[in-house]
Amino acid sequence: MKLLIDTHLLIWVADNAARLPPPARALIADPENALFFSVASLWEIATKSGLNRADFRVNARLLRRGLIDNGYHELAILGAHVVAIDTLPPIHKDPFDRLLVAQAIVEDMVLLTNDRVVAQYHDLVRLA
Repeated sequence: MKLLIDTHLLIWVADNAARLPPPARALIADPENALFFSVASLWEIATKSGLNRADFRVNARLLRRGLIDNGYHELAILGAHVVAIDTLPPIHKDPFDRLLVAQAIVEDMVLLTNDRVVAQYHDLVRLA
């Protein structure tokens, strides 16, 4: 299965945080799953870290390097992802989350999230 990992889960993975839910940990550890991170997550981290958000105290450059070094695949933001956002219902206002959902749909990936609101979007979004 192709798994697109949402931003908060990526931060928790990189931090080896106990906050990473066991179902997410199992899916991420399964060698049968291909793990992806979105450039949108790096953009979100860099933006919110620059605003001194306490929950985004992560160096986006180091996170990117660590993810790539650990076998994650980087998913670029394509025009097809951006235009697919207009097909989404107005469930969530966060543009980064909406872009991740659109990417998962366009790329036929499972978006793994810990956000119950985001999980309402589509059957390709799985709550960790």
